[in-house]
Amino acid sequence: MKIKEVIVVEGRDDTAKIKRAVDADTIETNGSAIDEGVLKRIKHAQEKRGVIIFTDPDYPGERIRHIITQHIPDCKHAFLPKQQARARRDKGIGIEHASITDIQAALSVVYELMDEKTGEISKQDLIDLGLIGSPHSAELREKLGMDLNIGKTNGKQLLRRLNMFHITRRQLAESIDRINQEESHEQ
Repeated sequence: MKIKEVIVVEGRDDTAKIKRAVDADTIETNGSAIDEGVLKRIKHAQEKRGVIIFTDPDYPGERIRHIITQHIPDCKHAFLPKQQARARRDKGIGIEHASITDIQAALSVVYELMDEKTGEISKQDLIDLGLIGSPHSAELREKLGMDLNIGKTNGKQLLRRLNMFHITRRQLAESIDRINQEESHEQ
C-alpha cells in the first residue's frame, strides 16, 4: 500500500511501525511540544502532497492533532481505537503497539476534514439515536467511533467530528444499524 500523503506521527517508533505497514513518508512531532519548525514542515507537506495526521489515541495524541489542525486545517485524519494501540501487558498506548493489519485498515479509511458548520447532523439527531442522554450512550459512541473510524468521543466531540468529517445522516444511521445487528448476534 503506497500512501501519497505524508503521515504525521508522534515519534521514531511510530515511524518504524508505519513503514512496516505501508510505503509512506512521515513527519515526527517528537511529542506534544510541537515547535514552529515542525509545523512549517507539516504545512509544506500539506501544500505539496497532503498530510494524514495519525497520532496515538490518548490525550497527548489528541492534543497534537488539535494543534496541527488549528495551524493546518485541511489535513486528513486516521484513527486507531485504544484497544488496537494498547501495548502487551498494558504498558502504554501508541501507534507503535498496533498490528500492521490494524494500521493498514486505519489508513485505508482516511477522512478529510470539512467545515463543521456545514454539517447536517444535529444534537437532536444524537439524542434520537441514543448517542447522548441515555444510560448506554458512552458505550454506543465508542462502538460508533470504531465503526466510522473517527475515534472515541464524548457527546460534544461526537457532534463536532461527525460534521467535521462530513458524515451524513444516512451514513450515521447505517453505522448504528450495523452496531445493533452485531449486538443482536452476540446475544
